[in-house]
Amino acid sequence: MIINTGQRTDIPAFYAKWFANRIKEGFVCVRNPYNPKQVSKYRLDPSVVDVIGFCTKNPAPMFPYMDLIKDFGQYWFMTLTSYGKDIEPNVPNKHKLIEDFKTLSDIVGVDSIGWRYDPILLSDKYTKEYHLQAFRQIAESLKGYTKTAVISFIDLYPKVKKNFPEAREVSKEDRLFLGKEIIKIATECGMTVKPCAEGDELSEFGADCSGCMKVSDYEKAIGKRLIVPKKKGARAECACYLSCDIGAYNTCMHLCRYCYANSEPSVIYAQNKLHDPNSPFLIGNYMEGDIIHEVPQKSWIDNQERIGGL
Repeated sequence: MIINTGQRTDIPAFYAKWFANRIKEGFVCVRNPYNPKQVSKYRLDPSVVDVIGFCTKNPAPMFPYMDLIKDFGQYWFMTLTSYGKDIEPNVPNKHKLIEDFKTLSDIVGVDSIGWRYDPILLSDKYTKEYHLQAFRQIAESLKGYTKTAVISFIDLYPKVKKNFPEAREVSKEDRLFLGKEIIKIATECGMTVKPCAEGDELSEFGADCSGCMKVSDYEKAIGKRLIVPKKKGARAECACYLSCDIGAYNTCMHLCRYCYANSEPSVIYAQNKLHDPNSPFLIGNYMEGDIIHEVPQKSWIDNQERIGGL
């Protein structure tokens, strides 16, 4: 099966020690965000967890613990944008993050890491020209360290509108212009552009619009075929295979203003104070009335021999 860590928060950046403790103990408990009394308990064992999916802006805190997860299949997305502290208040220095990306790629392999340059937003400061120059600089720095560049344009979810009221949608004309130019740059750097939930409007320019985290991406990362249960994407326009996320909303301390998973900062700080690195839960601990469901788990690896690879 596949365990995900990054749809709700950034575990490598802020909760690496907790995650390492969960791997050591071999299980994790996750509250249903819509019904907190309902708790899912997952085994964290490579005999039943074929791949762990990570999505982070800062992988470095996980580096001391990489030996703990070396027996698991892994796929990492690392987000590297060109925004400053006005948009991403607590994201580390971007030059250091580029070097951390390279370190991570060397550890897990080029087929197990993708770069996310998203979401793209436009303003008087962050113009189209600004983005193209920044994308080129980062892409050239990451050449040879990844084959995938995921892009998306800002979505004005309710939490985004509240935390970032001046944000505006990117017009189709601007999406097509930026997409076309970004694809050219990425191609020069040996990368395929995968738009995230943006439909197929960039396919004519050479983008792979089939999804940015498909089963085939996991398979390529681990070099094995997976037989997975049918599952819908996170959104109607999303073709990605996302399941079993062990994070929690309102816990990411990056406080990026475009984030769909965070409420206002005061809520995030309050949640963070409830974090115990020794708890089975990311936030808090067992509570009276918890209904704990031990999730049935098994490996999805297809062990049947095939000719010609996957």
